[in-house]
Amino acid sequence: MKRIFLLIISIAMPLMAYCQENAKTYPFNDPTLSFEERVDDLTARLTLEEKVMQMMNFAPAIERLGIPKYNWWNEALHGVGRSGDRVTVFPQAIAMAATFDTGAMHQTADIIATEGRAIYNGVHGSAQQGLMYKGLTYWTPNINIFRDPRWGRGQETYGEDPFLTGQIGTAFVTGLQGDDPKYMKASACAKHFAVHSGPEPTRHVFDAHASDYDLWDTYLTAFRQLVEDAKVSSVMCAYNRYDGQPCCASDFLMMDILRDKWGFKGYVTSDCGAIDDFFNFHKTHETRAEASADAVKHTTDVDCGGVYAALVDAVNQGLITEEQIEVSFRRLMMTRMELGLFDPFETAPFSDIPYSKLEAPEHKEHALKMARASMVLLKNDGVLPLAKNHKKVAVIGPNADDEMVLFGNYNGFPSKAYTVFDGVKEKMSGALVNFKGLNHTALIPGGPSAQDIASMVADAEVIIFVGGISPRLEGEEGDGGTEGIPGFVGGDRTSIMLPSIQTEVMKELKKLGKPLVFVNMSGSAIAMPWEADNANAIVQAWYGGQSGGTAVADVLFGDYNPSGRLPVTFYRSDSDLPDFNEYSMKGRTYRYFEGTPLYPFGYGLSFTKYNYSDLQVPAAMQTGQNVTVKVQVENSGKMAGEEVVQLYVKHDTKAMAPIRALKGFQRVTLAPGEKKIVEFTLTPRDLALVNNAGEVRMDAGKMEFFVGGGQPDQMTPSNVVAAKATVKGKSFKID
Repeated sequence: MKRIFLLIISIAMPLMAYCQENAKTYPFNDPTLSFEERVDDLTARLTLEEKVMQMMNFAPAIERLGIPKYNWWNEALHGVGRSGDRVTVFPQAIAMAATFDTGAMHQTADIIATEGRAIYNGVHGSAQQGLMYKGLTYWTPNINIFRDPRWGRGQETYGEDPFLTGQIGTAFVTGLQGDDPKYMKASACAKHFAVHSGPEPTRHVFDAHASDYDLWDTYLTAFRQLVEDAKVSSVMCAYNRYDGQPCCASDFLMMDILRDKWGFKGYVTSDCGAIDDFFNFHKTHETRAEASADAVKHTTDVDCGGVYAALVDAVNQGLITEEQIEVSFRRLMMTRMELGLFDPFETAPFSDIPYSKLEAPEHKEHALKMARASMVLLKNDGVLPLAKNHKKVAVIGPNADDEMVLFGNYNGFPSKAYTVFDGVKEKMSGALVNFKGLNHTALIPGGPSAQDIASMVADAEVIIFVGGISPRLEGEEGDGGTEGIPGFVGGDRTSIMLPSIQTEVMKELKKLGKPLVFVNMSGSAIAMPWEADNANAIVQAWYGGQSGGTAVADVLFGDYNPSGRLPVTFYRSDSDLPDFNEYSMKGRTYRYFEGTPLYPFGYGLSFTKYNYSDLQVPAAMQTGQNVTVKVQVENSGKMAGEEVVQLYVKHDTKAMAPIRALKGFQRVTLAPGEKKIVEFTLTPRDLALVNNAGEVRMDAGKMEFFVGGGQPDQMTPSNVVAAKATVKGKSFKID
């Protein structure tokens, strides 16, 4: 038996080598031909079964043609994720949105693509080639709107505002995909299409409903921008249903909007297991063959799962034709062609990026830059910056010295990460107290009481309490161990309040009469009314990536002037929120919330002061034309800093409209006493409104422009200047 086996191997190995060598002569491997010609040649050489197998996330090798295996599923939310390699880990997505910096975001994505290429090149020709998380088709960014802070996956998004999400998302996509005129450096994916932002525990059965107004005003805005403007390579359809149909088989979303209205030519992947949901949970289809056929007919090209194996049966049953399957297959092969995966490796684009580029010094430096720029100073009564010559500082709390809390979810792992305790230790010449004493939601069993914790740090001159929550508590369905923990369920939160035990401990610390600095780490908005009234300073530190702790310390000790701005509204309590299951935007986010927030969208303090003046807005405008807005910004303080200049528009109309809406932002660096003119160009789309029928129109009427360091009348840390304008002309419809 052994001899027979060896004989087979001895015959098969040369045959395989011959086939692979011979494959180089096939037209689909010829870089001088067009991608279309190469895809045509490849399609004609495969059987139905082979084409179907290439449409699942694990696409097996086709050895007779020398085609290696490939896995479509790869992650790069804030650094190459889950690959097993030591990579640069940037702040979580919500934190990077807090930078309001599209240029830095573009650079971040370019670095991620470089490290992704380094990993892909490093495994080429090895047994690891084709493994999950080693490829170049990244299923990111998540551009769903963070409509409700209870959604556990909101940390993966760029916040609650469609304009900010579209701008930051575009920067990420163009940075990841690169600027080569023919090839992509990596493939980005806009997810989850569409109307998808929780609840996590019911996402497999949930049927989302939204008005035409909310759909086009909020939920589809960023997707349109990434498809039409950023030319994103891929889109992922969501788990849930929309108006009765699974999103991955939605006539309205997939056909009418994505393919027909927006003309999307790239590939669509299902979320993982979403096609299974058709018959397991949504109960919209009876069999695997029916589910597979319907998904492909609705142009879902990749099944992250195994249901598409039933496509062969679906063809035999007359549910779909091989020609219809080939449409999806061609889109997938076109993507792989654009990545250079069918070119000879030695001459393929980006094949010269070495494995040594992982964690390159410039990549680490940029991770620190992004972490610093994401830090939002929410309160400061003058206690910050801290002096470095204190004899004793206490750094305590559940997140004070925890590396894992820095990473968020869908993360990779660096060689070294810096906690807040690490960062403070680097700054201090005196003694440090590093004492945890409690978990996020409870005291450590058998440990000290809140009063005991306070007594243990009573001799410290300053107390830094590092609390908040954790990716172990908020995240995707099934992430973390939230079973039975009050305030959390299935990855989501049932309460936005800071866990009460942390407030209880801080109340005891406050009694010591020492400066109390609260550093909050979370991927979502936290209600912290007691802390807002009683802490001397509050820093929103998110999940800051590998340099998160260093960035916090840089802010606390004044080595970096904080400049982050909130990409979400921080509400005062749970009572401010509508029903989580309700997708109407009424009462949600800064654009429609009529109450008073604890800290508003766009908010963030600085160690210096910025003044705004000389706002220039045309008093009369014409529908269908661009508008230029200019303003002068001055640093009137004594410390250099970066200001996020924000432009908001308010429409004077009885029609449905946001209270106000962000329509421009720029990050500028100013030395003490320096002045700069900041200019915005607004397009008709920026100045348009959505009507009840979902039409986007720029109409005649009146509007008001506000430019400053935040929203008008919303605890604005910098003064805001305003100007009114009249728009004249016929209604201008925007496609």
